[in-house]
Amino acid sequence: MKSKDVYLGSTGGPDRPAGDGSEMAGKDIYIRVLKFVQPYWPRLLVAMVCMGGVSAITAAFALLTKNVLDDIFINKDRFMLTIIPLAVMGLGVIKGFFSFGEGYLMNYVGQRVVANLRQRLYSHLQTLSLSFFDRTPTGVLMARITNDVNSVQGAVSDAVTGMIKDVFTAIGLIGVVFYRDWLLALVAIFVFPLAAFPFIKFSRKLRKISKRTLETMAYISTFLQETIVGHRIVKAFNMEAYENRRFSDANEQYFKYLMKRVKIRSLSNPVMEWLAYLGIGAFLWVGGYRVISGAMTVGDFFSFMTAMALLYDPMRGISKVNLLIQEGIVAARRVFAILDLKPEVTDAPDAEVLPPFSREIEYHNVSFRYADEMVLKQITFAVKRGEKVAIVGSSGAGKTTLVNLLPRFYDVTKGKIMIDGMDIRKRTLQSLRDQIGVVSQQTLLFNDTVRNNIAYGRPDIPKEEVVKAAKMADAHDFIFKLPQRYDTVIGEQGIRLSGGQRQRISIARALLKNAPILILDEATSSLDTESEREVQAALDRLMEKRTVLVIAHRLSTVRNVDRILVLSEGEIVEEGAHRELMAMGGEYKKLYELQFQDQDRPLQEVA
Repeated sequence: MKSKDVYLGSTGGPDRPAGDGSEMAGKDIYIRVLKFVQPYWPRLLVAMVCMGGVSAITAAFALLTKNVLDDIFINKDRFMLTIIPLAVMGLGVIKGFFSFGEGYLMNYVGQRVVANLRQRLYSHLQTLSLSFFDRTPTGVLMARITNDVNSVQGAVSDAVTGMIKDVFTAIGLIGVVFYRDWLLALVAIFVFPLAAFPFIKFSRKLRKISKRTLETMAYISTFLQETIVGHRIVKAFNMEAYENRRFSDANEQYFKYLMKRVKIRSLSNPVMEWLAYLGIGAFLWVGGYRVISGAMTVGDFFSFMTAMALLYDPMRGISKVNLLIQEGIVAARRVFAILDLKPEVTDAPDAEVLPPFSREIEYHNVSFRYADEMVLKQITFAVKRGEKVAIVGSSGAGKTTLVNLLPRFYDVTKGKIMIDGMDIRKRTLQSLRDQIGVVSQQTLLFNDTVRNNIAYGRPDIPKEEVVKAAKMADAHDFIFKLPQRYDTVIGEQGIRLSGGQRQRISIARALLKNAPILILDEATSSLDTESEREVQAALDRLMEKRTVLVIAHRLSTVRNVDRILVLSEGEIVEEGAHRELMAMGGEYKKLYELQFQDQDRPLQEVA
């Protein structure tokens, strides 16, 4: 398991691990978020009209307070007794329609923006190179797409809705306040700025805590992904209690951060309320004095106080909106940190389509550095069309890295790889990878039907072609025995199938792709002897009339290839056919003897 700091990510160069984008200013981040709102401005405009209606009616209620007190209760005007209640009820109905309109439209915009942002993030992840995924835990990426993007929603729908509505309402009520008594309004102007100090302090603290909360959730997501996928290892080593303790520690840390966030949110309300009561006390004294002195009527005063009371909610709402914005900025910063990454492996500006493979593949003085380690050094060899070349060597020799350079999962550090004399870096990635099939020891299947797994990448292909590929891969018979045959869902990573069955599905997928170049990366190393024998027959059919690069852990499986390359510490140290290499008595023979030293037959007979 990696350390917690690794899971939380860091910043670096292209395709670096997913950082938190802390170098980006909060204002710039929020402006970028709001740019996602632009396509929906008509709905936003209608929502703003509705908000304006809600704010206007709220201010109207404050104005009517004077008429209620002066005309009905003091002057006992029967006409006003009839008109004002009807006006209040009518305004209430209209306000309800406006409230529904602004709530629905703003949430539509918010949800649409978040869905688009999530899609943009996922689509961008598909463009990033393997080096990025090598360095970034799966759980961190899952947390960015789910938790972080969801946190952005509050900053888009709830915050924008609340901010616009509360600002409109506050403007309307402040207008009522000045209309009723400018002197009391000036008192309010001096009281409200006091709220700015806790406002700023709460914002800073919440932004910091929100960052740690999201980072901890990313760690928990990674932890869950690893332990759930690796549950067999956990049980095999009796590590349930240990993993429980680790999860408990992380979960408790997350709880503490959440409570700190709750503490700040909970504290902001009473602080703002205390300031409101401070203002109300001042208003009561000044207003009461002016009523007693005859400078204003009771109705004027209570209309003023009603406006001030109603003004408290939008002012408190603006404080809450600020908290939502701070949390959204932290989450959006982490999302944009990924969106701003540039893939290492891309099409060159002048890249052309790779013509159908016809002659040879050539590695010319190829070197590759991963991080600070030189993995491959000055590799030079060629593979003719139709030739089958095996690559062998001890663990860590660079075998998989060597073949991963061909489909440009990584780009060479030095040298070049050519297909038919053309540098693959000057050809489009799609046209290159269309001509390469891969079958690896990690059988990557999806929680989908057998048919869709075989036809992956070609969803419109006729079922007859899928069945034909399955038969060539010796998979049709066991597929036919499954509950829904080709429509059977095989579970995550094909868990409902045996290892040999999963590998034959993978081979059927490669057969259906029908690429002229084939990479077999230890395709049978994880299978038992019986399963390997069954799969090997399917592999033999897959290799027919194709140019093949084979990485083999079991040297017995590569004795019949055309040529064998022996890698040691990133260099080709030997090259030749099986018998030639055995006769040399060098590195290959040592590897071969090491694998077969416990067999009863003499090695000479095997050779």
